[in-house]
Formats: sequence, C-alpha cells, structure tokens
Amino acid sequence: MFGFNDVVGQEAVKQRLRKEVQEGRIAHALLLCGASGTGKLPLALAYARYVCCPHRTAEDACGTCPSCVKWNKLVHPDVHFTFPVIKKNSTKAAVSDDYLSAWRMLLTHSPYFSYDQWLEELNVGTSQPYIYKDESENISHKLSLKSSEGGYKISLIWLPEKMYKDNAFGNKLLKLLEEPPAQTLFLLVSDAPEMLLPTILSRTQRIHVPPVAEADIARTLQNHYGIAPADALRIAHIANGSFVKALESIHTNEENRQFFDLFVGLMRLAYQRKIKEMKEWSEQVAGIGRERQKRLLEYAQRMIRENFVYNFRQPQMNYLTTDEEHFAVRFAPFINERNVAGIVHELTEAQVHIEQNVNAKMVFFDFALKMIVLIKNR
Repeated sequence: MFGFNDVVGQEAVKQRLRKEVQEGRIAHALLLCGASGTGKLPLALAYARYVCCPHRTAEDACGTCPSCVKWNKLVHPDVHFTFPVIKKNSTKAAVSDDYLSAWRMLLTHSPYFSYDQWLEELNVGTSQPYIYKDESENISHKLSLKSSEGGYKISLIWLPEKMYKDNAFGNKLLKLLEEPPAQTLFLLVSDAPEMLLPTILSRTQRIHVPPVAEADIARTLQNHYGIAPADALRIAHIANGSFVKALESIHTNEENRQFFDLFVGLMRLAYQRKIKEMKEWSEQVAGIGRERQKRLLEYAQRMIRENFVYNFRQPQMNYLTTDEEHFAVRFAPFINERNVAGIVHELTEAQVHIEQNVNAKMVFFDFALKMIVLIKNR
C-alpha cells in the first residue's frame, strides 16, 4: 500500500522520482502540482515511502522492512502530515495532529480523494478549513528531533494553498525552506500552486503531474474494480484525466441514472407543453432533498453543454454515457447557439435559489415553464 505500483499511470513522473532517489539527488523541497485527481498525493506518498525504505528495489519500496510496515499503517515516526483543518473553538490552536485519525482513515480507504471529500470527512458545516500558523511551530519542532529510523525526516503538506489568509504559516514555512534541518524532505502537494507565495515556489523543485491517460484509468477500473471493458472506457473518457472522478462515477451511477431519467422526462414534457405533468415533475424533484437538487442542476448543466458540443460531431470532445449519447442523437439539435446560453443561465439561477432555500417546487416549476420557450427556440 502507498507504493509506486499503487499509482494509476504517471509512469514518466514515477520514473523521474525513482531516479532522483537512486542517484542521490533528493531535493530538500519538492512541489507536486496539477489538477485534482491526477494522483499527486499518491505519488508523494509513494516517493516518501521509497525514500524511507532501506531495502528499496529499482521499482518500489520493498514492502516488508520495518519502515514499510509502519508506512502501511501510516505511523512512520519520521513522516509528518499537514493539511487543512477547522478550529474547534476560538481559543485552542488548530493543527493537523488533531485530525490524524480521520486523515489516516481516508488515506487507507484510498489515497485518491478530493478536497470536497475531505470536507465531508471533517463534517465542517459552514466552517472553512485552513492551514493555520500553529502548524509551522508543530512542523519545526518535529523536524528538529533526531530521526527515529536514521534516515530522512519528511514533512508532507497537502494543499498548502489553503494556508490561512494572513500568510503567517507561509512566512514561517518559508524560513524552514530557506534553512532546512539536515536530511529533511518537504513534499508539497498542490492543486493551485499559483496561490502560493512566489518566494515559496522559488525554493521548491516543481514537478507538474499531468492528467491520467484514459487507457491507464480504464485498465485500472477493469483490473481492480471489475468494471466491464466498454464501461471502463466510457468512464475513463468522462473522467477527463482524473482518477478521482472515475471513482466517483462508479459510486454515483445509480444517482446519475435517476438524474438522467428526470432530465429526459422534463425535456420531453417541455417539448410537448404538458403543464400539468410538469407541475407533477416539479413536485417530485422537490421531494429529493436540497443537496440532491443541487447535484441534479449540476448534472443538467453538464447535459446541456454536452448536447451543444455533440452538434459539432467531434466525439473526442464529448463526455457522455451510452444512454446519454443515445438520447443526444435526437435531443442535441434542440440545443444550439440561440438558446444554450439562456438555458444555462436559467439552470444557474435555479441553483442559486436552491442554495438560498427558496421553495423548491416554485424554483423547479418556474424553470420547467421557461424550458417550454427555450427548447422551442431552434
């Protein structure tokens, strides 16, 4: 677990990381950056595990030495994690150590997860997670201690761009990067490196992690998740280079099936101008709960965009499931330059109103009625 063999695709990046260790060119600060879901965190974990392993092979950590055994449980004494957290109260310092149990649980389930999934794990409510200034003192103290295993001391910082807005953590981190303790490795994993202080960027070795190849995603879905080849290829295409999105597609198939049926139902009713049935449709949607209503509206926006693009007959630009594509054959001509912006605008307005707790029956019936006019604008 947490080895290079567990990283989906990214062979060029893996080879570069392995080579730097094998040739003794370990940078004191490495920044792995790129879009969410491409495997930056799994790569950072695999690299750190490889650095720690005294019996590493040409391809990966050995997996059996005391260091690897500790890594498998995420309890290696020389590896320290920092990530965005929430303050439980205004007086107590907020540090990652308070949330290590939740962090380890999520990583053990899968190192492929998004920031939103971490928010769900934290159960933040309306709070916004940050990396606070207290973390810098925590990191400094840990790295000042003697290495328990006699090797590198590693500080892995996930989403450093989420540091608190006063930049107190960033300024103290900068000092650590300028004068790092001996045999110390900083691993920064960022979705948005442009939000980091330029002085921090200048003191890191930057590696861009590209989108995961569709073939690698499809192969992993087939071999490790038992997905049929045709479905795996379709999911890989829709994922658009993000293995996190691919995993989400597996888990949300049932919900998306319901959203597809609701979307198709509304479009047909709007075309036929069946007002009574559209009111019943609105009442049905009002009963699925506000969070699912928001996801339905996001799904509808995607369907409108995909059907608009479908008209250009460029399959590589479309991200539709088999059922969605069959529907698009007849529906796409109704989404064109004259109405696509108007439909997306109405969907966005509906989403804003749902988030503001406006009566859902009114919101969805109003949108349904407007679709009668918009969908006829061919």
